[in-house]
Amino acid sequence: MINKIGSWISLLNIVLVVLICVDVLLRYFFNSTEKWIIELEWHIFAAIFLIGASYTFKNDKHVRVDLFYQNFSVQKKAWVNILGNILFLIPWCLVVIYSSYKYGMVSLSYLEGSPDPNGLPARYIIKFIITIGFTLLLFQAIIDSIEKIKGLKRKVWNG
Repeated sequence: MINKIGSWISLLNIVLVVLICVDVLLRYFFNSTEKWIIELEWHIFAAIFLIGASYTFKNDKHVRVDLFYQNFSVQKKAWVNILGNILFLIPWCLVVIYSSYKYGMVSLSYLEGSPDPNGLPARYIIKFIITIGFTLLLFQAIIDSIEKIKGLKRKVWNG
């Protein structure tokens, strides 16, 4: 599921590039831009980043500062990942999901829109994208931890 979602969300990169090109052309040729275009650019970028995080994590392509990690054995890496998921990532995801859901609900309750004239009318949508992105990341962190634990058990029992 995460790979499918990641593939679909990656298509937003094309939309974002086209939108930025339109914005640049409007500014260059007409010395003008629209507020809704600028807001849509950062909304799309935020969606790519937030929803793409679980895809990046699943495919082990996230940025890692690994002064020691690169030299660890497979088992030691598994333990670092399991402990990191359980102690840091999963609790953080739960906090952000809880907070962003409340944040989105407040925004939805009064149908929050952009404070700028000609801005986007439904700001609550991007606020719920935070909740969706971190929910997907939470699911992937749980799946990753289970897979790493199963891998450690196979190694212990077979090895």
